[in-house]
Parts: sequence; structure tokens; C-alpha cells
Amino acid sequence: MSQSATAIFGARRDQAFPTLTEADIERMRRFGEASAYAAGEHIFEAGDVSPGLIVVLSGKLDITQDGKLGRRETIVTHGPGSFVGELAQLSARPSLVNAQAAEPVQAFVISSQRLRDLMVQEANLGERIMRALILRRVGLLESGTIGPIIVGPADNGDVLRLQGFLARSGQPHRVLDSKTDPCAKTLFEHFHVDPHHLPVVLCPNGRLLLNPAEKDLARCIGLLRPVDASKVYDVAIVGAGPAGLAAAVYAASEGLSTIALDCRAFGGQAGASARIENYLGFPTGITGMALMARAYNQAQKFGVEMVIPDEVKLLGAATDGARYQLAVGDDETVRTRSVVIASGARYRRLDVANLAEFEGTCVHYWASPIEARLCGGQEVALVGAGNSAGQAAVFLASHVRKVALLARGGSLEASMSRYLVERIRAQPNIEVLTGTEVEALDGEEGNLATVRWRDRSSGASTTRPIRHLFLFIGADPNTDWLAQSDVALDARGFIRTGSDMGSAHGLMETSRSGVFAIGDVRSGSVKRVAAAVGEGAQVVAALHAFLAREGSHADAPQLVGGV
Repeated sequence: MSQSATAIFGARRDQAFPTLTEADIERMRRFGEASAYAAGEHIFEAGDVSPGLIVVLSGKLDITQDGKLGRRETIVTHGPGSFVGELAQLSARPSLVNAQAAEPVQAFVISSQRLRDLMVQEANLGERIMRALILRRVGLLESGTIGPIIVGPADNGDVLRLQGFLARSGQPHRVLDSKTDPCAKTLFEHFHVDPHHLPVVLCPNGRLLLNPAEKDLARCIGLLRPVDASKVYDVAIVGAGPAGLAAAVYAASEGLSTIALDCRAFGGQAGASARIENYLGFPTGITGMALMARAYNQAQKFGVEMVIPDEVKLLGAATDGARYQLAVGDDETVRTRSVVIASGARYRRLDVANLAEFEGTCVHYWASPIEARLCGGQEVALVGAGNSAGQAAVFLASHVRKVALLARGGSLEASMSRYLVERIRAQPNIEVLTGTEVEALDGEEGNLATVRWRDRSSGASTTRPIRHLFLFIGADPNTDWLAQSDVALDARGFIRTGSDMGSAHGLMETSRSGVFAIGDVRSGSVKRVAAAVGEGAQVVAALHAFLAREGSHADAPQLVGGV
């Protein structure tokens, strides 16, 4: 293992790269197929789909990454009793690294489908393998030297957009500042890039994209694949936030063929939380991104087909074995027997005339390490009084000189958890301004220079030189796409379900039989991560009951007790 890799994995090396015992190998052998590789043979390259999890019986395999000047750097060498793979192998997605036989190798290969079978049927062994796959991905993320390369000015809005998408998708990547990084100049010369095309993205498969949309980037790196229009799923889940991911995990683990779609990235608004400390079972807290990444990996472990990012545009009726069909993305169709809507909510925007001018570069709806680096050592303003706003303020306070926390209400206590209120008060560089609203933004060429706010009681205005503004002012239901779908909404646009629709409908069933709504998008739901996860688990029982009535899923299990 290289020194850099050793430093990254540190004390977790034995868990990331365990050595299997003879008994372990024998238990795994029935899931794989024998294979052999000659010395020097390239087994797969970054950007290729690996044949699966490779268990080495004899010989050695080098795992490498492409370094500077075209040189390959060894990450780790796998010998007898070790296995080749990381999270990409769970869903047969392209590899992030290269694999080459350093000497003749005897092995067996476990395909993605059989790997998921192994994890279910061999729970203890599967747990060790899953932990290793996750730690290897974490190591690749922390290395900052793997994956697609984004090239452009560090503070460019499209660079931040693409960087944010890959970070929220758990995809390792590199960013080269076109103004300062000599490697960026080398890349420009090699690909004859016009600076006007920035940012550009170099995918691991060698393709160069000019300022791509998130969907195009996802297709290039193999994160997003074409939908199989001939397949009929038991359930299609629209939205991959806490509710949608919970429904996906429980549905797939109970034998329902499941597809989950989201137009942005997994995690929803929960993924934006810098630290969640009141979620059951995490006494030291956990970042929203880490919690949602665990759920995402868990869903893939049970075989959920993830279609992210891809936008659902219409819910309509179907025939020939499917009850519903979803119009998706570029003229694609998902056919399904039932639908769970977990599309959540979209961020509210300030009612300020020139807001759009600064969005993406200086106005942020997410407080991650990416944004923290942008405004390090500066004074920033943050608008909001809910838990997400409180978590973001505390997170930013550790990176910036000062946080001005603006709230329209008279106090934080009415809308924020007590522990967060107390923590904010304990931060010397957070200034809480209640009864305050933003009046105006000023700047040039998309660069924010000042923010003006007004005291709602006195009418007095204050202008401060602030270059970054964070907005956590709540959200509206993401239901515009249902306009022609005959799904009943309440006056505020949330989906009506259960008793609200009459006794003939289940607790989470909408006005259309077989279509359910859960999480923040459902009228009357409790807007908390734990409540969303609970609804995601609860709706699966309703799905089984509906599919049993329809006679379209004969093997529904008895749901008695359990976790």
C-alpha cells in the first residue's frame, strides 16, 4: 500500500483490507465463478465496469490510480485471502481505479447480483465485506485524487454546482483551479480546450464534457443508466430523501422489486444538515450526508435500482402488467404496479428582485465544506430559524469570522430545538438578529458585495459588506409535476392522504388507488427526519396489502413484529 493510502486508512486499514480465512473463502466460493489472470493482464480500468468482487486465491493484484504525467500510482496490492472491490461493485457501476495482475493469479469472481445474495445469506461475513467496501470508498473520497476532474475557476458557479452534485452523490472527484493549477493548463493543451467553455469535466473513461448538466455528468461516470422500459416494478419511489430511502430499504428487503428516482441527489434536505444530534441511536450526532449515505448504500445492498439524477415529469396509467407509468427524463418510461411519492419539498427563495443574479456563487441553500471553504475567515449572513438553519449556523461558525443569523420571528425558541438555541448562544461569533428580514442585495457580475436588512419593529436598516448569504427559510411541497396526475392536493400544495380522502383509502394512500405519499410532501406529516423514516417503513405494509388485493405480488411476507 502506498504511503498516501496508508495515511488515509490509518487505524482502519485492517477493516478496509481484511484477510479472509480459509473458512470464509469456502463460504464465499459458491457465490462466485473461477477465474485466472496472466501476469501483467489488465483486469479493468477506471471507467470500466468491473466483473465483480474478485477474491484472490493465489498471486497478486495491483490496484492503481492515474497520477500526474500519466504515471500510475499503486493504492494497494491484493494477495491471497484478500478481495478486490469497493461500493461500485454493489450495483455494477464503473470502477474508480485500475486493476492489473502483478503475477499469475487464481481467483473467483462474485457478480454484483451474487454479491448482494452473499450479504443477505451470509450475514456476518456480509457485514465485514460491506464495511470494507464503505471504508474503501471513504478512503477514495478523502484522497481527493480519484474520479472525474472538474476544471474551472474555483469560485465559478458551475464549478460549485458540479462539485456539489458529486459530493452529495458520494462520488470521489478532483477540482483543478484553471487560474492557478499547472495541471489545468496541461489538460487544456492536450484537449485543445477553449477557456470560454469552462468549466470542463474529464471523466474516468476519457470523455471530456463542456459545462455539463448534472444528468450528463452522471451518465458519463456511469452513475445514471438507461431505464428498462420493458420491466414492471412492484413499486416506484419518487424521491430519495429520508422517507424515500427508508421505503426503498424496507420494500426491497421484503422482496419487492423496487426502483427509486430523484432529480438531484440522494438525501433530500436532510442531507444538508451539518450535524443531526437528536436522531435516535446517534448520541454523538451524525451529519445528514453521512446518515443518508448509509441509507443509500443499504438500499443498494438489497438491490434497489437507483435512477439519480433523473426527473419524474408525469404520473399516468399503464397497461400490460403495470398499473402506472412514470414519464422520466429524456423520453424514458418507468412501468410499475404501485407508486410511493416522497418528493419532499423545494427550498423557498427570498423575495428580493436580483436574488437569481447571485445564486450558485454567493447565495447558498446548502452549508457543506465546499461552501465553508469559499467563505473561510469572512463574515456571512444566514437567514432562517429552524433546526437546519441552527445546524448550519453552528457549522459555519467554526469556519468563518462571524455569522449574522437573521430570523423574522421574535425568538428562535419557537421554531428551533433547545439544544441548538443554547449552542448558538454559546458561540461568540454568531450574532442573532430576531425580527429581521433581508431588504436588498448589492454586487456586480454575480459577485455579492453587501446585504441590507431591516428591523421589522423599528424599520431601521443595516448594510454590511457580506459576500456570502445562506438561506434556510423553509420549503414548499415539490408537487408541481403532479399537476396532470389526478392526485388530490390541499390548499398549500401538499398531497392529501388517508382519512382526509375518505375511509376507503389507507393511512398514506392518495386519491389514486395504489399511489401513496410519505414524508414532507404529505399533508399533515411531521417535518422531522425520524418521522419521514418511520413513514417510509410504514408504507411498505400498505404496499403489500395493496399488491395482495390486486393479485400482483403473491409472495408478500407476514409483517409481524421485527425491526
